[in-house]
Amino acid sequence: MSLILNLYYVQRRTKINIPFIDLKRFEPGFHDALMSKLHSMTLGAQFIGGQEVAELEQRLLSKLEVAHAVTCANGTDALQLALRAVGVGAGDVVLVPNATFWATFEAVVNVGAKPVTVDSDLSDGGVCVDAFEQAIREGRPKAALIAHLYGWGSARILELRALCRQHGVVLIEDGAQAFGVRYQGHSIYKSAQISTTSFYPAKVLGGAGDGGAVFTDDATIADKVRRLGNHGRTAHYGYGDVGWNSRLDSLQAAFLNLSLDHIEARIASRREAVAFYRQHLPDTGIQLMNAPDGYEENGYCNVCLMPDLASKAALEASLKAAGIGFGNIYPSVMSKQPGAAAYLEGHFGGQVGEQLCASVLNLPLYPYMTETELHRIVNVVREGQEAIHGR
Repeated sequence: MSLILNLYYVQRRTKINIPFIDLKRFEPGFHDALMSKLHSMTLGAQFIGGQEVAELEQRLLSKLEVAHAVTCANGTDALQLALRAVGVGAGDVVLVPNATFWATFEAVVNVGAKPVTVDSDLSDGGVCVDAFEQAIREGRPKAALIAHLYGWGSARILELRALCRQHGVVLIEDGAQAFGVRYQGHSIYKSAQISTTSFYPAKVLGGAGDGGAVFTDDATIADKVRRLGNHGRTAHYGYGDVGWNSRLDSLQAAFLNLSLDHIEARIASRREAVAFYRQHLPDTGIQLMNAPDGYEENGYCNVCLMPDLASKAALEASLKAAGIGFGNIYPSVMSKQPGAAAYLEGHFGGQVGEQLCASVLNLPLYPYMTETELHRIVNVVREGQEAIHGR
């Protein structure tokens, strides 16, 4: 039997359990370096602030092409800090994508503002620009949140930024899934008025726990974010604002600094997996959502669109039976969440978001996937599709 045929036989007949996300794949020597660093930091009682946090923030500046980077305790706090730093508070209207993670909606509520959801664009997963413009003109928001989902941003990101500038609306860009994304040759965070990220372990740059950051070119906003995230301090026992405790701890910063040493290799590996899926999935009948023109995606997640919900459910059953993980980022829009009912101020656009949420199927995608694993996934998808459609 030839090597190719033998490989195909093994992949078809051997059940290889493949998780949706694998957080245990690190470079050789990573754990030894981490243990050494943690040992030294623990002996020196380096737990809050200090060199590791300062180094991380400085490295983020050049990596993301921003003037100021302020770390904090988690990605949700990053959104809340950004909102409060630009003056959003009780009674203010804030636009929110209808298709996003709950934290984007939740952050608006937590600062006392009124969320208004905006429908989706099925071509890239971002907000519908027409609905967004209508919401600005009729909803009179103080601020707007957009989320860069799936490892890229809106095809019309420049229009969204221009609309907000034109109407005096603060635009906050939730970039939790966008670390390493480049648009027109530059970091997606470059030129944003204010943007945020999350260092949740499953992110492209993930920590060993929670963490987040706020980015801006505005020194006044950056100073406000830093004060709010440290109890509103102007001195150790002086308080110019009522803030809260949202500091990134030093041990998390150390983990992230070590990860930054390898981030280009990890993103390159993710992009290789994306290229594999893009090459092999179309002939299975699966429709892929790809990054819009001008973007270099970071390989955060694979996005398959399956509008036939019965076929989607059948394929999910096939994947589950084969021991292959999958996800749905995200399965429901914000405006339909039970927790939104008491706070939702309105909605602009139609129900494209519902269609997007119902049809998305995400296959495994993480650094250092093997070709054997990728072939196995595609083969199971192909066999599942053949069984569903009777081919």
